[in-house]
Amino acid sequence: MVPFAVRSLISLPCRVVIDNAVCATATLVKVDSAREHGILLEAVQVLTDLNLCIKKAYIASDGRWFMDVFHVTDQNGNKLRDESILSCIQRSLATRNAASPTSLCAPDETALELTGTDRPGLLSEVFAVLAELRCSVVNATVWTHRGRIASVIHVKDEESGSPIEDAHKISCIEDRLRSVLKGDSGDIRSAKTAVAMDVTHTERRLHQLMFADRDYERIPAEPSTSPSTTSSVTVQNCLDRGYSVVGVQCKDRPKLLFDIVCTLTDMQYVVFHATIYTHYGEAFQEFYIRHADGSPVNSEAEKRRVIQCLRAAIERRATEGVKLELRTSDRRGLLSEVTRTFRENGLLVTRAEVSTVDGQAVNTFYVSTAAGNPVDPKTIESVRSRVGVAALRVKEDAPSSYQNSNDGRTTDAQTGLGGGAVLLSLGSLVWRNLYNLGLIRSYS
Repeated sequence: MVPFAVRSLISLPCRVVIDNAVCATATLVKVDSAREHGILLEAVQVLTDLNLCIKKAYIASDGRWFMDVFHVTDQNGNKLRDESILSCIQRSLATRNAASPTSLCAPDETALELTGTDRPGLLSEVFAVLAELRCSVVNATVWTHRGRIASVIHVKDEESGSPIEDAHKISCIEDRLRSVLKGDSGDIRSAKTAVAMDVTHTERRLHQLMFADRDYERIPAEPSTSPSTTSSVTVQNCLDRGYSVVGVQCKDRPKLLFDIVCTLTDMQYVVFHATIYTHYGEAFQEFYIRHADGSPVNSEAEKRRVIQCLRAAIERRATEGVKLELRTSDRRGLLSEVTRTFRENGLLVTRAEVSTVDGQAVNTFYVSTAAGNPVDPKTIESVRSRVGVAALRVKEDAPSSYQNSNDGRTTDAQTGLGGGAVLLSLGSLVWRNLYNLGLIRSYS
């Protein structure tokens, strides 16, 4: 068997090399491919769907070719040694298959999409309607941001275990859910439900739903000062080269790069060059972008919109609150009952991930008070006693490489992003990235 120290696979138009020998602290994943819109997002999506940490990355486009190097580790900051993970990375990237099994709707499921105004108890009402209409929830992902909620819910017909295809039942589901979303305010225009016809990565679709809902324009009731949601985003033009330079500095966290690249891609920007670093839990990212038609950002209004959208993309997944994990045998009405208990104890679900594995419910909820304040531990214990102490547990995120990452070479001053300055001149960036990509011997 060929060792994974250096294993490469050439598959037109994509070449993938996974190298565990050149770097002492991370596994290098190198990708060369024909440049196409969205190719960077596909590569990042493969790595993040495997719950890998991207510690550094260098991206460069040269003519029709796209070249990038990712320095990746597992959640504990270790190099990748699992043969199945390495094979999955190589197979997925080489064949341009960025869809993980858990991120797409299975053929025997129906995907429901919801957006509306968030409020206490809303999720409980949504799950109660689905239970009443005999819809079995297979998995669901819920995000909230600035008073808005977006969700993708995969369901089956409870009796047949098949996807819901009856037009009358689908219409009934949509009408009932739309009624729940509009609530007492009767704001039918901002309450939207739909059955997804296209197969789209769930988390990318959530970004698209919130972008279409224009959550980035909404002013939060109380601006957050939490390190997890504060960010510095700048946009400057390098007009002599025809690029716009986007700089991002914020707290590092899982899937941050995916969220930013996803937003730029769906806004129809193309990333030509980029450098990504992490340092003591901080992320520094710089992207040289153009519109799909080749033009840079061309107005102050467009700059403000890019900044707003990227800040929103960073915030959507950076939800704070008590993390509760529910593990128990799945049964009809379980989700409705649990979320109703949250509501009756004054808790607001700010983010949720719901899944069913071999008849077991494996659900994660982030909860806060309706005002967004920390929850009293006594309230949490009251909820646990009602749901089941053994089934519902408080989960503390273990310290990961996101909190303590440092390659020993990058400082705030070196990145230059802290003050909103451009990291490097374009020529310097390109030459350094070509060096890091292994295409030249020196850039000094």
